[in-house]
Amino acid sequence: MIEIRQLTKRYGRTVAVDGLSFRVEPGRVTGFLGPNGAGKSTTMRMVLGLDAPTSGAALVNGRPYRSIRRPLREVGALLDAGAVDGGRSAVNHLRWLARSNGIDARRVPEVLERVGLSGAARTRVRAFSLGMRQRLGIAAALLGDPAVLLFDEPVNGLDMDGVRWIRVLMRSLAEEGRTVLLSSHLMSEMSLIADRLVVIGQGRLIADTTLSELERRFDRGTDVRSPRAAELAEALRGAGAEVAAAEGGALTVRGLEPAEIGVIASRRGLPVHEVVRRGASLEDAYLHLTGGSVEYRAAAAGVER
Repeated sequence: MIEIRQLTKRYGRTVAVDGLSFRVEPGRVTGFLGPNGAGKSTTMRMVLGLDAPTSGAALVNGRPYRSIRRPLREVGALLDAGAVDGGRSAVNHLRWLARSNGIDARRVPEVLERVGLSGAARTRVRAFSLGMRQRLGIAAALLGDPAVLLFDEPVNGLDMDGVRWIRVLMRSLAEEGRTVLLSSHLMSEMSLIADRLVVIGQGRLIADTTLSELERRFDRGTDVRSPRAAELAEALRGAGAEVAAAEGGALTVRGLEPAEIGVIASRRGLPVHEVVRRGASLEDAYLHLTGGSVEYRAAAAGVER
């Protein structure tokens, strides 16, 4: 488990992380979201002992990372795919990491195979594309077979096949019972990968919730079209729904599922021509949550300044 307790980090007068608290539990992928400058990378760095907190604590399995004798066996992380000696081959880079943490060298070809780099094992890292470096970083994170994993923007530089591979890998790691913390700006991918979401802005916690809870919170209702809209609206209100007029004579219904709307209409003998669920996307919900926390905002298109 990863536990963040009232974590604060100041750089002079700048507060990068401000009293942040949340937990990342095993068996699920926790998505870590926030605008640029929200404090995500700083938080991850403090979990890994790369930055010291001003106050509060970042713990892995109840302990500071720096107290773990052979950390790669307990915690795997990818924060910066470029932080590799370009003169080393992929296999030698991983062998060096394995030796430093008492990991059997036979583990190296296993992780290279898992990330799809077996064919490039003896290629020097300087010749790698960004996507290949990401795969090597993930191999390093998996090297010690750790139960806790942190990934900061792991899909950067990957093609569509690579993005899908990341999705399957993250889900499989969680299904193995591991604790997975994943940051990404790709909302479409996060909606397919994450079980739980931690959203921060300006270093503070904005939301700690599940995808389903977030969808319910920002549900935009269901649009229904019927030639007998007034009668249908009355019937739906009688069932406890909130009903409002929408464009083109449609009704926007909140508080009932589409199937429930269909049952009510059928019982009253009311024809229904269209039922369209308008649930909020993760992107919509994220933008709503973080709207007041964006550090830099461009002018609207077409507006001259």
